[in-house]
Parts: sequence; structure tokens; C-alpha cells
Amino acid sequence: MGRPATKPAKLKDGYYLELRNKGASSGIRIQRDTKEQVDFAIKDYQKTKEVIYLGKVKNGKFVSE
Repeated sequence: MGRPATKPAKLKDGYYLELRNKGASSGIRIQRDTKEQVDFAIKDYQKTKEVIYLGKVKNGKFVSE
């Protein structure tokens, strides 16, 4: 085993969602390139997961829309 990373991971440019199981306190982030892909993913995952739209990332930072 090695040492854990101390530097936060860089976010790729795109749109981010957080997916959680119903009632869970933490989830996973997924990234999509276009807004259309995000809309499709939201519709698809809402059937089984709790979906939270996080926003758009540009140059490693969240951009307010």
C-alpha cells in the first residue's frame, strides 16, 4: 500500500451529476460532455437512484449558470 493522495483530483470539463441510492448520505459523481446527455442520464437514473445535478465545470471549477 502506498500513501494516500493529498492533492484533490482535477475535474474534467463538462456537466456533473451525483447519484445516490435512496436514503444514502453519499454517492458517486458522473460526468457528461453535453447538456443533452445530462438530461438523458437524469431521466434514466431517476428510476432507481436519487439524482442531484451539480452543474457545469470549466477549467476545473464549477461555473454558475
